[in-house]
Amino acid sequence: MTQLPQFSRELLHPRYWLTWFGIALLYLVVLLPYPLLYRLGCGLGRLAMRIMKRRAFIARRNLELCFPAMPAAERDAMVKRNFESVGMGLIETGMAWFWPDWRIRKWFATSGDEHIKQAKRENKGVLLIGLHFLTLELGARIFGMLNPGIGVYRPNDNKLLDWLQTWGRMRSNKSMLDRKDLKGMIRALKNTDIIWYAPDHDYGPQSSVFAPFFAVQQAATTKGSYLLIRSAKPAVIPFVPRRLPHGKGYEMIVLPEVTNFPLEDEVATATRMNQVLEEAILMAPEQYMWLHRRFKTRPQGEPKLY
Repeated sequence: MTQLPQFSRELLHPRYWLTWFGIALLYLVVLLPYPLLYRLGCGLGRLAMRIMKRRAFIARRNLELCFPAMPAAERDAMVKRNFESVGMGLIETGMAWFWPDWRIRKWFATSGDEHIKQAKRENKGVLLIGLHFLTLELGARIFGMLNPGIGVYRPNDNKLLDWLQTWGRMRSNKSMLDRKDLKGMIRALKNTDIIWYAPDHDYGPQSSVFAPFFAVQQAATTKGSYLLIRSAKPAVIPFVPRRLPHGKGYEMIVLPEVTNFPLEDEVATATRMNQVLEEAILMAPEQYMWLHRRFKTRPQGEPKLY
């Protein structure tokens, strides 16, 4: 389990100077008023869509696979809004890491915290279903300000960015766990902690079973949900950090506990979890991380989808 990181002189090495420049620039940018940050983030996203053509293709393809009945014009508009959200995601990362608590509270409204309180009264750990919304850094910060928990993450290969993201995420949370540390997650849940958990990406063939996800009948879905829920019996509670339109701020919606998870096998659990994910994604579909190759792992013998 990762504790608050200590700064090392190694992080001042010239190999990190360009990263330091980017960090300093992001810090200065997020000092601007939020309405200006909103316009800037959306503009950056539209620029990114022109430059990141491969990622734009992946986002469009994911929407085509998940929503085959969606008209092409609507899909193109969704991709544009999604890239605006990508630009805002960069700005929101700086907000999550560098803004003081009072400034974050000014722009956030929350609902559903009673579901977390109920789980605590029942002395349950909470498997907090976070999803890869592009607002995830800011959502994790505000959730931790109300209910500090333990984040699950993939350590960054860049030591400076790894130090910074760990420091930023632990501003309002207890600690961090490597996403491969299932034993650590189970132990924390049994100790009635809150685990921020995102079971919505494709984590490869060794860690997955195939289950329906939107219109894709065979989507690689993590086995981890089955292991965690069966072993620790936590309250499974999704939450959605949603950006409001026109720069009006954010709302964090904690949804009711998902009860009666089927645990007869990994596929049954994965299928139910994907249904939970779908319901959450549809609350803010343009803000979801469609740029990820969600369906890169295919059943043996099936063609690639990208």
